[in-house]
Amino acid sequence: MLRHRRIGAVTVAALALVLHVAASAANHVPARLDDQEFWTLLTSLSEPGGSFRSDNLLSNELRHQFVIPNLVQTATRGRAYIGVGPEQNFTYIAALQPSIAFIVDIRRGNLQLHLMYKALFELSTDRADFVSRLFSRKPPDGLRAAAPAAEIFDAYAEVEASQALYDRNLKAIEAQLSGKHGFTLSTEDVAGIEYVYHAFFTFGPAINYSSTEGVSGAGSYRPTYADLMTATDSDGRAHSYLASEEAFAAVKSLQARNLVVPIVGDFAGPRALRAVGAFLKSKSAIVSAFYVSNVEQYLRVERIWGAFCGNAARLPIDETSTFIRAGRGGRYARGGTAMTAELANMAVEVDGCDRRP
Repeated sequence: MLRHRRIGAVTVAALALVLHVAASAANHVPARLDDQEFWTLLTSLSEPGGSFRSDNLLSNELRHQFVIPNLVQTATRGRAYIGVGPEQNFTYIAALQPSIAFIVDIRRGNLQLHLMYKALFELSTDRADFVSRLFSRKPPDGLRAAAPAAEIFDAYAEVEASQALYDRNLKAIEAQLSGKHGFTLSTEDVAGIEYVYHAFFTFGPAINYSSTEGVSGAGSYRPTYADLMTATDSDGRAHSYLASEEAFAAVKSLQARNLVVPIVGDFAGPRALRAVGAFLKSKSAIVSAFYVSNVEQYLRVERIWGAFCGNAARLPIDETSTFIRAGRGGRYARGGTAMTAELANMAVEVDGCDRRP
């Protein structure tokens, strides 16, 4: 009996490996979307925009890297990634190197933010150039190409913003999106991109989650952009998308191939997430990870979490598909009350949600 059990276990393990390989090989996401395909996805998958209490131009989750060592062991690289919010998505994308990424956020402003980022990634040659363009600051002399993120941001902390660089870069961003790509930006989108870019110009690497709200931050710590980019996991290892040229290049490559697609969508809404899922299924693609931040807490307050669960259950997932959440405490926090990422198995958590009324 023991021998039969061992044989059965080996057979099941071998079958799982075959299915895993087959699923990976079946991914038909194109190596590049042309400009029309990208824009059609962006517009056709989006829902009408909604509002949030903050501009949310950057994360306030200093500990979002804590899960990355386990994430890359749990979730399968080279699949589809779904996320919400601003720049922390790039760090998860750099770690997982997906075949395609969708950033789904209820705010149209987040889509405009990601269009700005798309242009800046494409225009920049390396990390130092990217930081220069992002904050409209002249590149410091003597900055090494292989410099760690801390050295890059220390160097830029001594550089003043340049109105001339801002004006030139804003024109380059608009030319990249409307001219080179031919995206039909609305007047609202042009104004939104300018608003976002001006905030980065105004506050520089010291910009934080609340900068555009006029909140002083007294009594509560809000990490700056420099803090987020120089942060590490709990063992002191750096994973931010600006931690290395390799990480930056991984995101830049996806952006240049139109494979980071921002979508306006409500997690509990009737179309956006389901449309993303339908597209991925049409390409035989599996979701590797879904970064939901702390959005679920708002959905629960509004008593619409069940609708989100039903949408998530309809995404193409398997036993390795992983939720990335942000919350207080948890097994990765190791003390303190700062927002810390957590991982959860998607298949387990959404089981049966697609069958709920």
